[in-house]
Amino acid sequence: MTYERFAEIVLDIPLNKKFHYKIPPSSINQIEIGKRVRVPFGGRTAVGYCVGFTDISDVKTTKDIIHVIDKEPILNSKMLRVAEWLANFYFCGWGEALETSLPSVVKRGIKTRTISVVRLCKDGASVKEMIPTIKKKAPKQARVLEVLTEVGEITVPELASISKCNTDSLYRLRDRGLITLNKRKANDSLFAGKHFKKTCHLQSTGEQEIAIRLIKRKLRERQYDTILLKGVTGSGKTEVYLQAISEVISMGRKAIVLVPEISLTSQTIERFKSRFDRVAVMHSSLTDRQRSDQWWDIKNGNADVVIGTRSAVFAPLENVGLIVIDEEHENTFKQDTSPRYNARDVSMIRAEYENALVVLGSATPSLESFYNAGIGKYECVTLKNRVGNKPLPRVEVIDMRLEKYRGKNQKYISDYLELCMKQCLSKKEQVLLFLNRRGFSPFISCRRCGFVLKCKRCDISMTYHKQKDAVICHYCFSDESVPVKCPECCSPGISFLGVGTERMEEDIRAMFPKYELLRMDSDTMRGRDSHEKALSAFGRGDIDILLGTQMIAKGLDIPNVTLVGVLSADTIVNMPDFRAGERTFQLLCQVAGRTGRGHKGGRVIVQTYNPEHYSIKYAALHDYDGFAKKELEYRKQLYYPPYGRLARIVLRGKKDQDVKERAADIAEKLKEAIRLTTGMAQSDRYKNKVEILGPAPAPIARVKDKYRWHLIAKADNSEKLRAILKSIENENRHSKRVQIMIDVDPYMLL
Repeated sequence: MTYERFAEIVLDIPLNKKFHYKIPPSSINQIEIGKRVRVPFGGRTAVGYCVGFTDISDVKTTKDIIHVIDKEPILNSKMLRVAEWLANFYFCGWGEALETSLPSVVKRGIKTRTISVVRLCKDGASVKEMIPTIKKKAPKQARVLEVLTEVGEITVPELASISKCNTDSLYRLRDRGLITLNKRKANDSLFAGKHFKKTCHLQSTGEQEIAIRLIKRKLRERQYDTILLKGVTGSGKTEVYLQAISEVISMGRKAIVLVPEISLTSQTIERFKSRFDRVAVMHSSLTDRQRSDQWWDIKNGNADVVIGTRSAVFAPLENVGLIVIDEEHENTFKQDTSPRYNARDVSMIRAEYENALVVLGSATPSLESFYNAGIGKYECVTLKNRVGNKPLPRVEVIDMRLEKYRGKNQKYISDYLELCMKQCLSKKEQVLLFLNRRGFSPFISCRRCGFVLKCKRCDISMTYHKQKDAVICHYCFSDESVPVKCPECCSPGISFLGVGTERMEEDIRAMFPKYELLRMDSDTMRGRDSHEKALSAFGRGDIDILLGTQMIAKGLDIPNVTLVGVLSADTIVNMPDFRAGERTFQLLCQVAGRTGRGHKGGRVIVQTYNPEHYSIKYAALHDYDGFAKKELEYRKQLYYPPYGRLARIVLRGKKDQDVKERAADIAEKLKEAIRLTTGMAQSDRYKNKVEILGPAPAPIARVKDKYRWHLIAKADNSEKLRAILKSIENENRHSKRVQIMIDVDPYMLL
C-alpha cells in the first residue's frame, strides 16, 4: 500500500470498478470530481471520469493522469450518484453508465460554425442618396446597397442570391467604406424561424382539478414521491402536466418531461413552448449542433423545462422539482443495449436524490405501476372521463376467420371496414389505419417444398420490401436480391405471404385512388423532420388516410379522425412473451384513443383471428381494470412481475456448442448462488420464490452469426435477485468465445 493523493477514475468498460491514478503536480489545481480525464489503460490511452479521491491506492504501482479534459465539471454529484446506482442495479460499469448519460456530441466537442455577414457602415438615409450615382457605373453594387438599406444585416449567401452580386462587388464596396464584412456565430437554433402562439391555462374539469391540487400539494412538500395519473385517452393529462410545471417554475425549480416516441416531441414542444419560454429539447433527431447547443443551454441554466425521449432523464438540469413520464407503460423507455436501463426507474432514483415528484401518466399503466398504486407505494389519481364528457369510441371486433378470400389472395381489409372507410371519406372525414408490421411481405416460402427464406446470419425470416426490390433481415439489416425460384428445390412457386405496411399501402391506393394516403413507418420517416411534416399535413387535413405502425398509435389529437382501423390485432398477442397480452391491450386502447376527440365522434374496428382473447375483449370494452385483474391473476400464479423480479441472462458466441456449455456452467453458478444466499436447493424454489429457468436456446436462436442461449432468473424481490446475479457479474472476463449479457427487468424475452 502507498500513501499519497490519488484520483478515483471509472472507465467506459463493462467492469464496475474504480481505478486509482496519481495526480501529477500540473493537474493538482485542475482535477475535480465530475471532470473527464485522459489516462493510460492497458497499453492504450482512455478517457475516464473522476468520481472521487483517496489517500490509499489498491495497487503497488500507479500511473499518472495524462490530462484533465474539462475546465469545469461536466457532471454534478447527483448525476454521478444516479450513474452509480444505474451501474449497480443493471450490472454494467460505472463508466459505461456515465458514457450513456452524456450525448456523444458533447463528449467529442463541436466547433463553433461561423458565417459571413454584411451590413452598412453608414446610416441608411445617406446611402440611399448615393445609390442613383453608383447605379450608373456599378448596378450590382447599387443593388447590394438597396438590399442592405431594407434588411440591415444579412449573410453573404443570402445577399448574393437576392442581389445577384459576386464577392468582387462586396470587396469593392468594403474598400470604399460603405459596408463591413464580419464573421458571427451561425444560428442553428432548434426554434429559429418558429413562432409559438402563447396560451393560458385551460379551464380544468373537476377530475383534472383534483389531480392538479394533489400534485401541487406534493410539490410544496419538496420530498420525493410518485403519483400515477391514470386517465383515459382524451381526458386532458397534458393540461395537468402543464399546470404542474407552471407551479414548479413558480417555486424556482425545474421539470423534465419524457415522451416515448420522437414522433410525439414536435406536438409536445408546440404545447409546452406555447406556455413556457425556456424550453429545451433532447432527442436523437436533432442535428449534432442542435443537440450540443440544447445540452449546453440546459447545463448553463438557460432552460426551465426539458422535453425528450429516454435519454433526457440524464439532462444536466439543476434543482429538478418534477419529472413527468408520459405514456409511462411504453417499452421504448427501456434501453435495449448496455446499460439496459429503464428511464422510468432511473427517473425515480433521480427524483429521490433531487427531492422531486414523479408523475407517471397513462391511459393503460404498466401492471407494475398499477400494482404499486394498489399497495400504496404510489398515490393514484384517475381521470375517468374525456374533456367535454365526449364518449370513448365504440369498438367493433371483426373475426377475420369468417371473411372470404378474393381469388388466391387473402383479404386483409374486411368488407365491413372497407364500407366504413367509404362512408367516412365521403363525408370528408379522416381515417387512421394501424398495422404494426413494416415491409411488403414478412414471410417468403415455397408452395412446393415448404422452404422458408431465412436470414443467413439470423434465425429469422426475411421480409420482402418491394420499393427496394430486396429481402431484408430486420435484425442484422442484411439484404439480398429477391429469389425468382426456390433456393431449395428450384421450383418457380415462390409465395410472398403475410402483409406489411408497404403492401397495405399498395392495396389501399388501389381501393381508394381518389384520396390522399400517407404511410408512416421507419422506412418512410427517415428525414430529420419527417415526423413533424407528416403529422402536420395530417393535422391540416391534406391527408385523408394515415397508415402506420405504432408511431401513430399515441399522442395524435385530430378531431376530424372519425375512424380507426386495426388491421391485425394478432401481431403482438401471439408472441412467446409473458407481456404479450399486456402489450396487445395497451396498443389497442392507445390507437383506439386517436378517434372520437371531436364533436363528430368516432368508431374503431379491430380485425383479428383471435377474437376470444381476453386482452382484445377487454380493450374493446375500454376496461383497463377488468384486464388488469385477469392478467394479474396469471402473473401471480407464476410470480412474474409485479409479484416477482426477473432478470434475463443471454449468452452468445460463434459456436453453438460453446454457448450451450457456457450456459450450463452459468446455470450451475446461479443455482449455487441460490443455495448460498437462501440456504435452499433449487428444488425448494417454490418455498423461497427463487428459481432459474433454463438454459435453453433463445426464441431467436441466432442473430448476426452468433448463437444465443438464455436463462431466466426469478426472485420475489430485487435484493434476492441482485444477490444471485452478483455471482456472475464478472463472468465476461473469463471467456472470450462467449459473451454474457444480464438484462434486469427485461421487457421482452425474444
